[in-house]
Amino acid sequence: MLTKFKQLFQEESREINKLMKHVERINELEEEVSKLSDEELKNMTAQFKQQLQDGATLDDIKERAFSVVREASKRVLGLRHYDVQLIGGLVMHQGNIAEMQTGEGKTLVATLPSYLHALEEKGVHIITANEYLAKRDYETMGKIHQFLGLTVGLNISQIEPAEKMEAYQSDITYGTGTEFGFDYLRDNMMLNPAEKVQRPLHYAIVDEIDSILIDEARTPLIIANKSNHSTELFYITAEIVKSFQKDVEYEFYPETRQVNLTDEGATVIEKAFGIDNLYDSEHRELLHILMQSLRASVVMRKDVDYIVRKDDVLLVDQFTGRIMEGRTFSDGLHQAIEAKEGVPIKEENETQATITVQNYFRMYKLLAGMTGSAMPSKKEFLDTYGIHVVSIPTNRPRIRIDMEDLVYATYDAKVKKIVEEVSNYHKMGRPVLIGTTSIEQSEKLSKHLKAANIAHQILNAKTEEDEANIISMAGQKGQVMLATNMAGRGTDILLGDGVKELGGLHIIGTEKHESARIDMQLRGRSGRQGDPGSTQFIISLEDDIFYLYDEEEMARWKKKLKTNEDGLVVSPDPIKFAKKVQETVESAHFSSRTHLLKLDDVADAQRKIVYKKRDYLLEKEDILPDLLEHLEKHSKAIVDKYCLEDVVFEEWNLSGLLEELSLMYGALPFDEEKVRGLEKVDIEELVSGVHETYVNTVKELMEDNQFSTRVRGMMLQHLDQKWIKHLDANTQLKEGINLRSYGQEDPYRLYEFEAFEEFLYMQQNIDAAVSRTLLIYVNQANSREIEEEE
Repeated sequence: MLTKFKQLFQEESREINKLMKHVERINELEEEVSKLSDEELKNMTAQFKQQLQDGATLDDIKERAFSVVREASKRVLGLRHYDVQLIGGLVMHQGNIAEMQTGEGKTLVATLPSYLHALEEKGVHIITANEYLAKRDYETMGKIHQFLGLTVGLNISQIEPAEKMEAYQSDITYGTGTEFGFDYLRDNMMLNPAEKVQRPLHYAIVDEIDSILIDEARTPLIIANKSNHSTELFYITAEIVKSFQKDVEYEFYPETRQVNLTDEGATVIEKAFGIDNLYDSEHRELLHILMQSLRASVVMRKDVDYIVRKDDVLLVDQFTGRIMEGRTFSDGLHQAIEAKEGVPIKEENETQATITVQNYFRMYKLLAGMTGSAMPSKKEFLDTYGIHVVSIPTNRPRIRIDMEDLVYATYDAKVKKIVEEVSNYHKMGRPVLIGTTSIEQSEKLSKHLKAANIAHQILNAKTEEDEANIISMAGQKGQVMLATNMAGRGTDILLGDGVKELGGLHIIGTEKHESARIDMQLRGRSGRQGDPGSTQFIISLEDDIFYLYDEEEMARWKKKLKTNEDGLVVSPDPIKFAKKVQETVESAHFSSRTHLLKLDDVADAQRKIVYKKRDYLLEKEDILPDLLEHLEKHSKAIVDKYCLEDVVFEEWNLSGLLEELSLMYGALPFDEEKVRGLEKVDIEELVSGVHETYVNTVKELMEDNQFSTRVRGMMLQHLDQKWIKHLDANTQLKEGINLRSYGQEDPYRLYEFEAFEEFLYMQQNIDAAVSRTLLIYVNQANSREIEEEE
């Protein structure tokens, strides 16, 4: 194991040494570039663009381009990029992740590769964790790019489409990952190509990349509208699952938050609804609503995952503890929770478009990022996104002291120790930042600090801006602040006068997070840029994370437990055990993300086909070939449906055949008598003659722009409607995937097969809908012609 770590360290060192050669060259250019006038410096942008047009590559110009950005930064912001920041910029230029500690100036680092890639004039997206940070970076770092003659845009929610379009046309665009993702989905719902706001996805830099691409990746992006599904069924299923018992009617896996129905549970449902087999396709909607009711009952926790305010169920952000205004759970889960809580059920949202965070970001030609905590997820970044993590040295040696974790048996013993520690540091005048995993936990701890007469501030801000301003003050003398582990991420804490001499900011972590990376982020708030500081986690076995661990194993471990008189666990090794629990929970989350991605990879391939077809219909001048393909396929499908190879022709349903053909072609030149006794090949020949005549009529009508425009709109409408239905069918298909894992077959292979079958069914429905609607249009056009002649 030690050899492996040495090897990894040597590889990192080799990578850094290689990059240092480029840094040396940038430093050599500094004197020359510093002599340029403002105008000459600005003109460098045009020169670089010309070099690229003449065949140069970004690698050819990167050193001089970086030196130009550094000089512009000195003149505009008074900030000079350190050598380690240049290394970070080079790493991101290559399409990798720069792991840089808190306080190392990651925001300034992004100005280097973003400028370089913007010279290609294909658009650069800089993605931040929230809109406050996007606005802040746009207003500060954007000045450097504007000084050098580039355009800079800000893409946030609530702005007009015209403003969005302008932001996307800029050389560099700041915004949040969710807003970029939703814009992609909205663009692919437009009926006019001129209304699309995004350009093709070229190069993106993601700040706090682990938070956006990993922590938030379990939640897909969904655009939904109200559906007309009945809500009564939710009340019925909510009532039934109330009586269900764990390991009797259902099984629950806390690590992955998965819940499965047992055979006994399925039997209860079948009896209640008087059906033979719950898993038959005709009962798909019932199964879906039932599973959502079970999730609402077992998995979703009031005051943790959601709160009830008056008659509204409101979502709680699991990372910040804040209410997510205007957001709802999708696929009927919100309605299931409303039924569970006995509040009026709002109309269910029907998915119009959806994509996972992973699949959105994988569409960028080149993806890069920065964070203070990427190494623990190095393998996932490589496997999912194909990007490497490079750990960047700190500008100054880190002198922060990370003290050993303290693990107490009970919550009360833990709180007593935390209050004692805060009191001691407070008396010294050292600022203390106490990190919790939720606002609820912060408020509980606040009561204990009040009881001990310790003046403190609880970060309970409603906006990111307030949050950042408050957290930035946490380093002032005598300050005691309670905040969530994720609060103010991306904001530096500056030490007040005299604080360094006292030992700097002290961090107390009150619970281990579900990811070690977020613990790293909390520690990283102290000891920035070589400042002194210290950190310690004081946790208990009653913390939430231990409830996510295997119950039996937890019980076995507790039997061996030994504590001192203060309730501190002394054996077995509590730190080793806490680490094991955290790794188990992290592994479960990784499995959950992998599961989601495997399922969405199937949908992603289908989504790309549908969106390509939409673009064709929106942008292609001549859509006749596509229209004729629909007619050809539907005509063949009708004959295949009624003239079955494995059924003797005397038993073919000829009346059904003629009825469907007439829905496509109108009046037919033959009747049932004419086709009775004919073989399939003869029937095909008859239909082919009708088809040819009809196609000639369609071709003539399509020469009329008004008719052609109407048909284009109709084809788009049917494509969108059938795609929405298909998304709903796919969602319901996913319901059974956990149940199938008990069988001999690979559940993912089965899902892939069934989703493909559903996709073929969707395409057949589009063929039929287009063909039948076209006949109406043809008849209307012919009627008008007859009226005009008369």
